[in-house]
Amino acid sequence: MTLEKILSQLENVNREGKNKIFTMYLNTDPTDPDQQGGKWRLQFKNGMRNFEEYLQKDQDKEELHSFQHVKHKVEKFMDEHEQHLQRSVIVFATADEEVWFAQCLQVRVKSEFYWQETAETAQLETILQNYPMIGVVLVQQNEIKVVEAKLNSIENTSHYEFDIDQENWHVKQSTSKVGQAAAAKQKAGAQKDKFRAKFKANLQRWYKTIAPKLDKQAKENEWQQTYIVGEKEVTTALKQQMNQPVQSTIYKNMLDAEGDKVLAEIYG
Repeated sequence: MTLEKILSQLENVNREGKNKIFTMYLNTDPTDPDQQGGKWRLQFKNGMRNFEEYLQKDQDKEELHSFQHVKHKVEKFMDEHEQHLQRSVIVFATADEEVWFAQCLQVRVKSEFYWQETAETAQLETILQNYPMIGVVLVQQNEIKVVEAKLNSIENTSHYEFDIDQENWHVKQSTSKVGQAAAAKQKAGAQKDKFRAKFKANLQRWYKTIAPKLDKQAKENEWQQTYIVGEKEVTTALKQQMNQPVQSTIYKNMLDAEGDKVLAEIYG
């Protein structure tokens, strides 16, 4: 279930009885200075214990039983995913399992725990607003790489290259064989020499042929934001040819950068 669907479902959930809904946002970000040494484990333990102790003092056995059922299921999820945690974990759950959603995310959250009649969705709504589906177009003269991401996690990467001899764009194929890689490098070097000679005269015309492909990809994959990254001349030229609205342009050559570094540049 997507975050959008769980948010829609939660808007219709109101538990007035003993079987309330549990909400958890847990910061597990290893890059957070406040999370050094696995501090999230203590926050998780204390968060669950506080609810349990409160219900024990209240002597409400039925509600305590409901919470403990949820607690055990959440603890099982954390145990199973401890070695694969990212930056956060969010959970929405009820004892009767009308609601059960747990997911590790690549976005940082503020650790919060709730046991109440309705789900606490403020942070979820902020996450969806700040990390929609995006397309990052990395351009470097005769090469274009597209990084598609959602929730600060890469969904897909595609790579296009302009053939100077055929004068068309094609999907760039990667290779692991040393001989093929060397030959490809030699060919690429020769193409770059030819490309430089024709680059300024044909820049707009060549980008005009790739722009419709990028626009189509943006529409089909529902990009909510588009970014173009590259040196100013090529970035400006490609932006002029695309119909897709561009959220921002970044004048930096990042064609060969790792995906996580690209997203770090976008989100800051």
